[in-house]
Amino acid sequence: MRILFLTHRLPYAPNRGDRIRAYHIARQLSRRSDVDLLSLTHDDEEESHATDLDAMVARVRTARVRRVTNLARAAVALPTSRPLTHALLDAPDLRTTLAQMVADRRPDVVLAYCSGMARLVFDESLREIPAVVDFVDVDSEKWGALARVSRPPRSWIYRREHRRLADFEAAAARHAKATLVVNEREQASLVRLAPEALVHVVPNGIDLSTFQPAAQPSPDAAVIFCGVMNYAPNEQAALWLAKAVWPLVRTQRPDATLFLVGADPTPAVRALAARDRSVTVTGTVPDVRPFLQRATLAAAPLATARGIQNKVLEAIACGLPSIVTPAVFEGLPVEAAPACRIAKGPDAFATSILDMLNRTPAERRAVAMRADLSALGWAQRLAPLVDILHEAAGFRVARPALAYSR
Repeated sequence: MRILFLTHRLPYAPNRGDRIRAYHIARQLSRRSDVDLLSLTHDDEEESHATDLDAMVARVRTARVRRVTNLARAAVALPTSRPLTHALLDAPDLRTTLAQMVADRRPDVVLAYCSGMARLVFDESLREIPAVVDFVDVDSEKWGALARVSRPPRSWIYRREHRRLADFEAAAARHAKATLVVNEREQASLVRLAPEALVHVVPNGIDLSTFQPAAQPSPDAAVIFCGVMNYAPNEQAALWLAKAVWPLVRTQRPDATLFLVGADPTPAVRALAARDRSVTVTGTVPDVRPFLQRATLAAAPLATARGIQNKVLEAIACGLPSIVTPAVFEGLPVEAAPACRIAKGPDAFATSILDMLNRTPAERRAVAMRADLSALGWAQRLAPLVDILHEAAGFRVARPALAYSR
């Protein structure tokens, strides 16, 4: 079976949430199928990794996003029905590259990753080719949640994106032979948008050979929060943790330190380290594991969280108990629950952090080890995917494409 896999980021290196799942999908599919990959890239560094995937997939093609141009196009799109997601995740040569790939090696099935690339299933070059859309999570729900916690004018823009993207997600779900999401919460959201769609739950996994505990748990009082720090929910979470929660922790544990680990911190996040010497903002790191293995516990303080927060699974696999918000906990697999403490609001979150800091290293490690993640390997979690794609590819009878106005 020949699969054309469309991703909005190059799935290498697998160092952020959207790349991690796409990387493991490509690796899993390539073991049993012939995979061609078309990815958007966003900078020279990302583009440089295209050759790293040559040994995994049959072909890799990229299309470069022009950020300034796309921001202008997004502004123009505001009074239209086009989702801003589609204006921002675009490239001048994307459709010509897509058409050429299809003409050179016609796929049996297309797998479009996330709502940003799902629009391509309506492209003329793909209209007669069966499509599966991996929504991962229902992105429109994220924009709706952000609208509720943001101020104008951002709240207006987020609310508009919620409506426009939901309309598109419903159309794409109806058009696709099958759709994928990572948990039952996202499945319920997508079914509400498109009751007639076939929606499979294919969860995220964890690479247990890569993420392992240190030989001895850390005796320090180091709290870690990992994430791409220019992603709005992560930025909001980092600011809330450092400003609303951390002073309460430091009042009782002046020895405590907070590590905000992840790429592209915004100026507001970088400023957190300047105002408090107990806070470290790392920026991009080559490998998050040393930071996890030196930490005492993990925090996932997101008010807006969709899908599965892999950062929590990675922390638990490294032997860290995790303090999480209800929004994060709701998306986690049940296997992770014993290692988590749920807290809402600054006082409760600080109390939960302090409770863990005041335990011995062995006691903290024991909390994390209560979670049995052995069934969450990527191969196990993605096992249904090949059969879903095979079934979709078997429906080769041409059918009228459902219209979606871009």
